[in-house]
Amino acid sequence: MLAISLMRMGAKKKPFYRVVVKEKRSKRDGKYLENVGTYNPMTNPAEVDLNHERVSYWISVGAQPTETVASLIKHNPAQTEEEKAEALEARAAKAEAEKTAKAEAKRAEADARKTEAEKAEVEKAEAARIEAEKAEAEKAETENAEETKAEETAPDEAKSEETESEASV
Repeated sequence: MLAISLMRMGAKKKPFYRVVVKEKRSKRDGKYLENVGTYNPMTNPAEVDLNHERVSYWISVGAQPTETVASLIKHNPAQTEEEKAEALEARAAKAEAEKTAKAEAKRAEADARKTEAEKAEVEKAEAARIEAEKAEAEKAETENAEETKAEETAPDEAKSEETESEASV
């Protein structure tokens, strides 16, 4: 019994598949009869290239597509060269739009960080100014307290001197 399935190629963590016709009982990456297309899931959107004439031929002679391959065939119908060119242009335009949007988002995020930093700097400066005012007020208060204390002790000293002079007389 024949099957149309995916044969994994590519490096570790970077899959790339060939769509192949092979014996159903053979290994996933084993011997195959014919390569009828490719599937690259790593691109955005996934890139599928199928030879629809050969796929329909193999299905007509009894090959059963796997669920994934059946989905690929269904979602990627046969296209003329003009339609393929239009699809490639649309894909390129979409990629360019995504790139522009990503750059714009990055720029907006940088602006937001910059304004946040400026805001934090202004808040720091305000806090430092308030702290300086508090320190100045405390210093003035302590000076006033010392002056009033000195004034209070000065009359006491004068009285004590008068009593001493009276006592000595």
